[in-house]
Amino acid sequence: MKFQLSFIFTLLSFSIFAQFPGAGGNQAPVIKGKIEGKVVDSLSGQPVGFATISLKKKGSTILQDGVLSEENGSFKFENIVKGSYDIYFSFLGYSEKKVAAIETTLRNPDANIGNILLVPANFVLDAVEITEQKVLVENKADKLVFNAENDASIAGGDATDVLRKVPTLSVDLNGNVSLRGSQNVRILINGKPSGMFSSNVADALKMFPADQIKKVEVITSPSAKYDAEGSAGLINIITKKADIQGVAGSINTSIGNRQNTLFTNLNAGHGRFGSSASAALFYSTPADGTSSFFREDNTTSGVRRFESNGTQRSSRLGGNGSVSAFYDFNGYNSINSSINFRGFGFDLNGSTIGTLTDPSSGLNNRFTRTNTGDNFFGGFDWNTDYTRKFEKREGQELSFGVQYSKQNNNQDFTVKEIHSLELLNRDTEVINKGTNHETTMQVDYTHPFTKTVKLETGAKAVIRNIISDYTTQVLVLPTGYQPLQETFNYDQDVYSGYASMTFNIAKKYSVITGVRYEKTEIAGRFKKLDSLNFSGLGYNNLLPNFTISRTFKGFRTLKLGYSQRLQRPSLQFINPFNNNADFLNRVEGNPYLDPEIVQQVELGYNFTYKGFTTFSALFYKHTDGIIEQILSIDKNGLSVNTFKNVGTNNSIGLNTFLTKSVKLVTLRIGGNLATYNASGIVNGASISRSSYEYNMFLNGEVKITGTLKVDFFSFFKSPVRTIQGDNPAFTIYGMGFRKEFKKSSIGITLIEPFNADKFFNSNVATEAFVQRTSFSIPFRSIGVNFRYKFGNVDFKERKTKVKNTDLKQGQDNQQQGPGQNN
Repeated sequence: MKFQLSFIFTLLSFSIFAQFPGAGGNQAPVIKGKIEGKVVDSLSGQPVGFATISLKKKGSTILQDGVLSEENGSFKFENIVKGSYDIYFSFLGYSEKKVAAIETTLRNPDANIGNILLVPANFVLDAVEITEQKVLVENKADKLVFNAENDASIAGGDATDVLRKVPTLSVDLNGNVSLRGSQNVRILINGKPSGMFSSNVADALKMFPADQIKKVEVITSPSAKYDAEGSAGLINIITKKADIQGVAGSINTSIGNRQNTLFTNLNAGHGRFGSSASAALFYSTPADGTSSFFREDNTTSGVRRFESNGTQRSSRLGGNGSVSAFYDFNGYNSINSSINFRGFGFDLNGSTIGTLTDPSSGLNNRFTRTNTGDNFFGGFDWNTDYTRKFEKREGQELSFGVQYSKQNNNQDFTVKEIHSLELLNRDTEVINKGTNHETTMQVDYTHPFTKTVKLETGAKAVIRNIISDYTTQVLVLPTGYQPLQETFNYDQDVYSGYASMTFNIAKKYSVITGVRYEKTEIAGRFKKLDSLNFSGLGYNNLLPNFTISRTFKGFRTLKLGYSQRLQRPSLQFINPFNNNADFLNRVEGNPYLDPEIVQQVELGYNFTYKGFTTFSALFYKHTDGIIEQILSIDKNGLSVNTFKNVGTNNSIGLNTFLTKSVKLVTLRIGGNLATYNASGIVNGASISRSSYEYNMFLNGEVKITGTLKVDFFSFFKSPVRTIQGDNPAFTIYGMGFRKEFKKSSIGITLIEPFNADKFFNSNVATEAFVQRTSFSIPFRSIGVNFRYKFGNVDFKERKTKVKNTDLKQGQDNQQQGPGQNN
């Protein structure tokens, strides 16, 4: 512990020299402001909508920003640094106008230049339609951005519906997210971690309304300042909340045969203080599904066979909310604090019939099962950040952040089984009450040496305590089921520091390079099974990264990057809770897992040619200690699913995205292809597998008028490969219509209108056994959504400094039994 604290304070001391900056730049940091006004006709006094407005530095010909005026003639440039600007106004049928030398300062960062009078030209034009082209997908230097608020087809859905539309991402039926074929991604909310993802990412995404999401950022090669986890990359979900000047809010609601949502927010701010609040509710109507299970294996006396078929009904209800506030003490010091809370539950009722045949024991058992499930997941995140900017050097910044998260994960199944072999009868509860506490302290420092050379450094400590209190049973033959009550405490502490440099070479080359050190300490304690306790375990990792990019004419960019990252197992993987709600196919975690270590090389290229824009990347990824769900057969002949470090995987892949706009129609097409070449030890035997995974998508939009548009999409994902078998493939298609009004909109969303139900199949095949599972759920969906906005505000973006990106989030159990279907 002394070493870790010394390490953090050493880096902290290094950062504190920022309080006394030496020689260097002479520009002072600023609070970004705005320039606004209104464009009107000089003769009639009527507003001029959709006028083109260009912002340039005083006396310069270089464009800084550009906007179109709103229908009421108003316009606004945001995030303006202090300085002097010239603004140019133009519109068909009017003479161009220039407003010169508009000043913004630290004391007065905002400028309202009032009404700008455009003089009609000496000719009359025929009617001309002027529309603003909103970009749905952007490829920036370090990330790909999907602007979800511009897509009508996701209204009324949840976060999984949004992520399915993002190039390079794929989402299966259960909501598990993959990037380039790997589920080792880390998901952030507004640039910060959330305890809602500490156990089951898929369920957490289902409780996040799509209407709450503004955009999604995908980062495939994170720099050293990001946590080392998320070996496939980072996904940052930006919500529609922001800090403001004024009072405003919105209400979004959707009603459908599958999902119903309500989202509302309220923002208020004045001067240097602002606050915002939001809340969301969602409810999925009860859905009826089916399931089947088949497994056979060879014994010395013949073939042993287990089979079952069942039906289930499930429903979901949940909500979330947030409250945040900020205060700018002056132009150099500010504080920001927020709290986010959520609650989510789903109920399950099912019935199953099955048979067990074992010639070695003469067993020929038939059974019926009824089960109910009452599950709840909820918690909160609280964080506070302090930021200090410096007077003598623009971009120099020191920040401190602290965050506390708590997450409750409660599962409660009631199981009643009647067997022809009476000793297998049971009428019991299978319960797991899990609690995850996480405290984070972080310091970050940015030091720009010149406009093109920047150093970023910092230190961080994450203290995690996971408690699992469970009640279950263990089958002991020939006696029958024996009760098991246990409490498991798991501690995981991570201490880290990083340094990252950004600089340019010969103007056209940009380089980001750095290194991150992380020390992990783990310990586990059982209340009763104390012989299984462990402590003093851990690992140290030094993780470098390097990215160089070259820009060419015509908006072309070539990028080469190398990174080394790791993936720690999350609560879902390590929780030793024995979930035998389906006794034929039970699931339990493994607290002795090691992290995955990943090395990745990426070569990316994007260009625009004759209206076509494409983003493509080749990559190679080597993973040691891959974590996969492994199926084995216990001494009673029953299936057990757990998680193990099985070996290594080498993957080569390609992802590409192409878009083209023709008048009012925009099309986007793309996909991912990656090899799967894994080898290792499974159930005591050497095993290897070579295969491939892929997904394809096609989506687009048609702008019928300036206020009416149609969005459509389709997606196909191949089966997910594992070293033992395949998990289900997934397809989906749909469309959405949206009509915009001045302060509101109304829309219709259709998902799979020609398929009432979908079936999903998994299989595991080894030399010892074969197992197949299948389930179906209703899928056809139609919904009507309505949005309304009120008030008038000036938004200012704020981001938290705490970003925990460091736990492997696993797929849902793909071989689920009746007691485990969502």
